[in-house]
Amino acid sequence: MGWLAIALIALAGWLIWTGRLQRMTVKDGMALGAALVGAVMAAKGKPVAGLPLLVGSALFFLARSRKGRAQGRPPVVPATAEGLARARALLGLPPEADAKAVKAAHRRLIASVHPDHGGTEALAAEINAARDLLLRHLKSGPGQA
Repeated sequence: MGWLAIALIALAGWLIWTGRLQRMTVKDGMALGAALVGAVMAAKGKPVAGLPLLVGSALFFLARSRKGRAQGRPPVVPATAEGLARARALLGLPPEADAKAVKAAHRRLIASVHPDHGGTEALAAEINAARDLLLRHLKSGPGQA
């Protein structure tokens, strides 16, 4: 019984930590309901009936988290000379700028264009993309592209 309570607390903590409780869908609610029914059944001495509900709910949430993580990664675009020049121009950097200079320029610019300070999300995203492109290029070797 104690391990079951710990598992439910862990599930609730995971849901809160990942933000799933803020954007819960009907399927999430049904899976959470099934987990609760399974927990109650297991607590009342019917673990054979409750365990499949708990395991099914856990697998449902695990599959959703993995699917979301895989979809959340944007495809890596190879750095072209034109893209690098545009990123350097956006951040106001010379071609010989190192990673430290890229990070400093990004910090300076993002402070003024961040949506919390009156800027736009699009411009902040563009500056972040420029920083990521330049840092990825520097990490892979400046002689490429």
